[in-house]
This record gives sequence, C-alpha cells and structure tokens, in this order.
Amino acid sequence: MKAITLRGIDPETSEKLKQEAEKQGKSTNRLILEMIRKELGIEKEKTYSRKYSDLDDLFGRWSEDEFREITGKIEQERRIDPELWS
Repeated sequence: MKAITLRGIDPETSEKLKQEAEKQGKSTNRLILEMIRKELGIEKEKTYSRKYSDLDDLFGRWSEDEFREITGKIEQERRIDPELWS
C-alpha cells in the first residue's frame, strides 16, 4: 500500500480533521481516506447491507442513534491503527 505525505495543512484544518475523526470514532488517517474515496466516487460498498427485522417483536429495535453509538464502539474496538504498528 502506498503512503502519501500531505504538506501545508494549516492548523485550523488539522484541528477540524482531528475533531471529526474523534467524533466518528476513527483515526484521522481513516477519515481522510474515506473523504478522498467519497470525493473520487470510489467508496467501498458495505458487504452486509441487507436489513433484517424478523426478531424485532421478540427483542425490540434500536433507534438510529443507539445503533450508531453501539456500532461506533464496536468499530473503535476492532480498529487497528497502522501508526502504532510501524
């Protein structure tokens, strides 16, 4: 995988990127990669996009906010930050 160095990032932009990454529970690197892919129109499709609701009557249903919170925490735990392993 290639590495690209981005120069000339002003402090305000850097801080906004860090804040947004933290808000989304991602590394700054991952956030920037996702932003680039989205802008170029090459976003990865979600592998598991089918929605099921057949057990909702038994177990209830999460609100969108609850779902984002829980999946965000799960993603944060699964995250491997390459900067820590180099």
